Amino acid sequence: MVTDIKFLKRPKIKNAVLFSGLPGIGLVGKIAADYIIRQFKTEKIAEIYSDSFPPAVHTNNGIIEPIKDDIVHFKANRKSFLFVVGPVQPSLDLRGVSPEHYEFAEEIVSALHRRFKLSQIITLAGINIGERRMNKQPNVIVAATNKKLLNEFAKLGCVINRHGGLISGAAGLLISFGRLHKIEGACLMGETNANLIYGDHGAAKRVVEVVAKKFNLKIKMDAIEKEAKRIEESFAKLRRQIEMEETSDEKQHISYVR
Repeated sequence: MVTDIKFLKRPKIKNAVLFSGLPGIGLVGKIAADYIIRQFKTEKIAEIYSDSFPPAVHTNNGIIEPIKDDIVHFKANRKSFLFVVGPVQPSLDLRGVSPEHYEFAEEIVSALHRRFKLSQIITLAGINIGERRMNKQPNVIVAATNKKLLNEFAKLGCVINRHGGLISGAAGLLISFGRLHKIEGACLMGETNANLIYGDHGAAKRVVEVVAKKFNLKIKMDAIEKEAKRIEESFAKLRRQIEMEETSDEKQHISYVR
């Protein structure tokens, strides 16, 4: 299982904050990360290739391109930010045996820390709350490598993940390998429904808001707010439909005792 990071540029940056937003539950992390980097003038500094990616290629206007993720960089408020973004991450083995995820995460953390001395790793993801998502505004759940960072995010409105559980894939392992390098980290998880295969912009919006507050980033929210509103309107319509069906069923089963 080999991950190859091809560096295109080597900017002189130090103490960078590394973010990741790759496809996962409700596409929350991907939508959030992609939205954030579109707000800034970014520079692509590396491409990530891995033989654990799906065995396929992209075609673009008839031109074949290998599947890859990108590492982009931008500066804001005198801080350097790196984002791992793209269409794929190693596939999870249904039996829970996924050594390629470990190699993928370790290579990214080691290569970037060696060159840029990472100060933090923040991964963006979704957490499945099932049908409850349809009836409530999503929270952002946070888990971190230390109490100080955990409390910083809690003060921004995040809910601390006190129930335990697993954070699968790159969102969890990037932080885990960061900790081995003594880099603090946190995972921000927007509450979503795993069945939203086309993405949950409402949950992603909440994650973007937390990132903007934490790192004092000026992010225009109008575009993602529009998509988030569409999601919530769809949920409201579905709730009304379910309520009408339940009411109809109750009327059909009314019995009278005389």
